[in-house]
Parts: sequence; C-alpha cells; structure tokens
Amino acid sequence: MTKKFITTAAIAATVLFATTVSSFAQCGGASWYGPGFNGKKAASGQIFNENAMTAAHRSLPFGTKLKVVDQRTGKYVQVTINDRGPFHGGRIIDLSKAAATKLGFRNRGTTSVCIEKM
Repeated sequence: MTKKFITTAAIAATVLFATTVSSFAQCGGASWYGPGFNGKKAASGQIFNENAMTAAHRSLPFGTKLKVVDQRTGKYVQVTINDRGPFHGGRIIDLSKAAATKLGFRNRGTTSVCIEKM
C-alpha cells in the first residue's frame, strides 16, 4: 500500500486556483427599480417583486448571489440576480426597491457600490 502525501504548497495552490476561478468583483454605479416593473416578468422568467432582495446585472448568470456594499456608508446587502440591466450610463447593477431601501440610497436614486459573488 502506497501512501500519498499532499504538500502544503499543493493545497494552497488548489485553494488559490478555486477561489480565483469562481471569484468576481466589480465596482461602479448602482441604481434601483421597482415601480412600473413590479408584477411583470423579469428576464429570468420570474415575476419581478420590488420587495424581494433581487437585482439586475448585464451578464452574471441568473441565480447568482452577490454581496453589494455601498461605498458611501459601508452598509451591505445580499441579492440574487434575476434580471438584466442596467442599461443607463456607467451603472453596473440595478437593485430592487427593497435592496435600495436597506442600503439607504432609495431617496438619492443612485450610489456607488462594489459587488462580489458570495
């Protein structure tokens, strides 16, 4: 019977590769939407609910869970991608009304965020 030994370096390289491949981070503008879209079909086929913790992103797969951090306040929320957008300016994400409210920027309309996969 042969014993196989895995070095610490091999384990570290595997962990680094796994986290690098699956990681995603992006910073930029965020806006929110809800009124006018509530109850209608999102791009994913789900019915959009402005009171759910969801978001629209141009390219991330539907169902992707993201941590969204407001750069002004440090507050963060977890959202699930279920729609496409935003298609305005340099914004990277459109949050539901509920997510914008929890982050505290709903009255301002936009904010600066960083997003990362969970």
